Amino acid sequence: METITVVKLAEKFNLIQDYWQPRIAGELNHSYVKLAKIKGEFVWHHHELEDELFLVVKGRLIIQLKTGDIILNPGEFVIIPKGIEHRPVAEEEVQIILIEPKTTLNTGNLHNEHTTTADWI
Repeated sequence: METITVVKLAEKFNLIQDYWQPRIAGELNHSYVKLAKIKGEFVWHHHELEDELFLVVKGRLIIQLKTGDIILNPGEFVIIPKGIEHRPVAEEEVQIILIEPKTTLNTGNLHNEHTTTADWI
């Protein structure tokens, strides 16, 4: 029988020190549940094969799109469909949950200094 674990978000977020460095908090089918702290502007990018869910736990997140901005407050989420160019922006620290396929790179179609692979937290 598999172990069932309760994840305490506040405890996990307290372990994250770096911005824009997602950490894996759970596994669900063929996807990871990732936690991240973000602040500032990320890079414009898109994901060719994967949709991406952003759920705000704390703070205010702006998802910039070429067609206009989406503003997310705590308790709100948005799904960015594959192929849509976007850029997350956080004027102050934001805590987010990402649910995305295991194959998803944080920088999508780009490989640069921001590209990272997520470790378990």
